[in-house]
Amino acid sequence: MSEHIVRLQWEASPHPKQPKTYNRDHQAIMSPSVNIPVSAAAEYLGNEAFADPEQLLVNALASCHMLYFLAICEGSGYLVSAYEDEAAGKVSKGQDGGMWVSDIVLRPKASFSGDKQPDRETLRRLHDRAHKGCFIANSIKCHVSIDIQ
Repeated sequence: MSEHIVRLQWEASPHPKQPKTYNRDHQAIMSPSVNIPVSAAAEYLGNEAFADPEQLLVNALASCHMLYFLAICEGSGYLVSAYEDEAAGKVSKGQDGGMWVSDIVLRPKASFSGDKQPDRETLRRLHDRAHKGCFIANSIKCHVSIDIQ
């Protein structure tokens, strides 16, 4: 149905604070005009000024959920005027000893304008539908919870 390409570029150089290891900084090139500086998380010798892969995974889920939510709201006659989310991902050690993103919490907060306003239960149903339709949520194995703000 669609294909999404990201080109990564990394060149060997010494780590700026740990010269006996390599620099984790690299570029994720999404298109000719979109270039995201990426590194490992600071806890893994990365550059905290850059996005890390775990943040990008959390962002992908939160963004996908929001976009699906907005589409459902529009189709249901709700006019969303603003949306924000303070999403968080947790890295844990798995039963096999490997590290993984085990939990992601979405904390969406939507504001609506117009006469039609969803009540709390309707808002929950809209987010449930968005979660079920989210391409990213359907692609990952970690636990996802939605804490409506």
